[in-house]
Amino acid sequence: MDRRKFLFQSASFLCGSILGLNGPARAFASQGRKIHSPESPRIALIIDDIGFSRVRAKEFLELGIPITFSILPRLKKSRELAMEIHEMGHEIMLHQPMEPYNPEIDPGPGALYAGFSPNRIDHVLEENIYSVPYATGVNNHMGSKFTACQKGVEEALKVINRAGYFFVDSLTTSRSTAYKTARRMHMPSARRNRFLDNIPDESAIVCQLHKLVRHGFRYGHAIGIGHPYPETVRALGRFSDNFKRYGVSLVHVSRVLRPGPGAADKGKLLKSTTTQS
Repeated sequence: MDRRKFLFQSASFLCGSILGLNGPARAFASQGRKIHSPESPRIALIIDDIGFSRVRAKEFLELGIPITFSILPRLKKSRELAMEIHEMGHEIMLHQPMEPYNPEIDPGPGALYAGFSPNRIDHVLEENIYSVPYATGVNNHMGSKFTACQKGVEEALKVINRAGYFFVDSLTTSRSTAYKTARRMHMPSARRNRFLDNIPDESAIVCQLHKLVRHGFRYGHAIGIGHPYPETVRALGRFSDNFKRYGVSLVHVSRVLRPGPGAADKGKLLKSTTTQS
């Protein structure tokens, strides 16, 4: 199946899903054929906001597919979950809280704010990095205001880069300067292509997964971000066979980064270990 045919049939499936028509979906699935392209598209799934619940995290682990888990710092279960997820062979990022535009929303402990001095950004980030063992990258939690602040972003990325971590811009605002700044600093980096569960409805999430795959076929790779919702894990379970059927490679997000100089050294940390309590 060529790329154009895939996109047409995928659109038909989406329309059928949205309108509640099962015919197009059945026709698409019944072919059971892989999509052939010069290179298999790579899809990376990130699950944010890990650290509140072990039960919710375990549900995603039991899917048996590559997932990058982004763990919030300084929560009761952050360290424990980082170690457990690492032992199961999944990739871990620090889900760095950053200031949103709405001052009434609390981004959580260890957050970065636009008015912070360089020294304070350095201190907060270092503490957060050591609170999440085995992390090799960072993406932002909230941060619509902070990621639009060029000076603060540059200072934060300096610390992240010095730690040897990669950076993924969650793109919580179109005004974000984070990805472009990371590229200018020659950091291994990427940006989110789809939020999967802005609408926490199973069928809506399945539709977003189809759109993510379509993006992957257009550009060779795609990054989708979801959250530890019951609807999200059910949708992924329901959709997982389609990745193989379509000839898509599920990978950890580090496999879809735009590399920067020194990317091979990304595992080097600011200190010799991140596993000490």
